[in-house]
Amino acid sequence: MVRRTKQTQFRESDIISASEIGQYYYCPVAWYLRKCGYEPQSPILEIGIKKHLKHGDIIDRVQVSAKKSKVLAASGYILLIITALIIMFEVIL
Repeated sequence: MVRRTKQTQFRESDIISASEIGQYYYCPVAWYLRKCGYEPQSPILEIGIKKHLKHGDIIDRVQVSAKKSKVLAASGYILLIITALIIMFEVIL
């Protein structure tokens, strides 16, 4: 049986995310430099960041449109049911 003799304290910098593992796999040196606080300087990197931001905006707009579509569809179904009920009650009376 193994006993813990000392409580381990983790710092925020000790935690590695899944995306960091991918970065390390792609380029360990770049991962290490970024972990040490060095940010890469590259015009290609800036283009990639802009494209990702643009893509994120498109996804946000699509999600908002999907929510609006669901609300409009539900409203249409409710109006259809109300119309059917009105027609049924007029026929009965």
